[in-house]
Amino acid sequence: MNICCAIIIFSVVMVFSAGSLHAGERKLEDLQILVDAALAHNPEVSASNAHQQMLESRARQAGSLEDPMLMLKIQNGVVSDPLNFRRDSMTQKVVGISQQLPWYGKRDLRGSVARLDADATHQMRLERILEIVRSVKETAYQLYFTDKSLEIVAKNTRIMDDFITLAETRYMVGQGAQQDIFKAQIEKSKLLDMRITLEQQRRSLEIRLNSLLYRPLETPVGTIPDPRITPLAFGDAALMEQAEKNRPLLKSMQAQIGKSKVAQSLARKEFFPDFTVSFEYMQREPAMGSDGSDMYSLGLTFNLPLQRERRHAMLAEAISEQTMAGAELNDARNGIRGVIADLLSQMERRRKLVELYKSGIIPQAEQALESAVIAYRVGKVDFLALLDSRLTLFNYEREYYDSLADYQIRLAQLEATVGGDLIESHKQ
Repeated sequence: MNICCAIIIFSVVMVFSAGSLHAGERKLEDLQILVDAALAHNPEVSASNAHQQMLESRARQAGSLEDPMLMLKIQNGVVSDPLNFRRDSMTQKVVGISQQLPWYGKRDLRGSVARLDADATHQMRLERILEIVRSVKETAYQLYFTDKSLEIVAKNTRIMDDFITLAETRYMVGQGAQQDIFKAQIEKSKLLDMRITLEQQRRSLEIRLNSLLYRPLETPVGTIPDPRITPLAFGDAALMEQAEKNRPLLKSMQAQIGKSKVAQSLARKEFFPDFTVSFEYMQREPAMGSDGSDMYSLGLTFNLPLQRERRHAMLAEAISEQTMAGAELNDARNGIRGVIADLLSQMERRRKLVELYKSGIIPQAEQALESAVIAYRVGKVDFLALLDSRLTLFNYEREYYDSLADYQIRLAQLEATVGGDLIESHKQ
């Protein structure tokens, strides 16, 4: 019996160091390679590049002149003899050309409005790319936690097998109750049920990650290596400064403000007329004693900007747009400050929990479980106490990996909030 007890205790101790067995069944993934694959193959990224080229082309169109107009006509033709150009000296074959010219500065302003609008739209596309990177990292670390949970479940399933053996041995020698065996079997069934749920969650996360990487959904996904927690050297103010410099959302809003300012200048230019210059050459034939000298005409026409109410409304619209965009920018900045402070607080909490679980709680819970196994063997504690020690360690180990994964998820969210990789920035 002493040999049996020693084997049980040895098995419990050994499974604590067997966490990498399950992970070894799958290849290790490189998170940066996954992110690069998403940026290389995700259709939204490809669409963003094409969208930028489209907007640049549209901006070039906005500052261009309208096409010149070519005119061909017969002037003063005689209806009774329409193709006889010698019957009347005023009958002329006319070739003319005209070109519309906007007031000085309008073309450049229209081009600037289009370029700023294109930049604002493109920055929102870049914002979506940030979200894709964040989603890849979040999904990867959710997958990491799921794999670790599966390892813990597998380890505890082996522990429960040992507990069942121990309970059966005590029952056979009349030192334990049959109810202990049933309780152990129920606990093992719960672990098997949890494993089924976790395996389904892993499959869902695989599908999501493969979708983000735009590859076949059945592509196997390996395990994510254990992350390292590197304390950030940035405070709230430094992170906000990075957000001001890098966050596409803020750049888009700033471009909208710039666009509205240029639109105001353009609206003021609308109070001035646009011009159309034209030239006509009239070819005549000799008729009615006339030598049929050719003639020409040169003209300048322009609109009369009398609809001043409409132009004042255009200017008011641009001013209101600037006010609105400025308010939205301030609101976005305020929201980003709040998100940064909240994420830093959550990351600090998770960092402390990781250290506490790793250096204190989990080693103590392991010792408590080993002690409970010995005490149960000699009849000093009941089986419920043994199960409680096992469940306590089980929960602490899951909470440890949950904190480790959640820290990385919050870091990914913080990087998306400030618009850049904080770990690489810290290295530099």
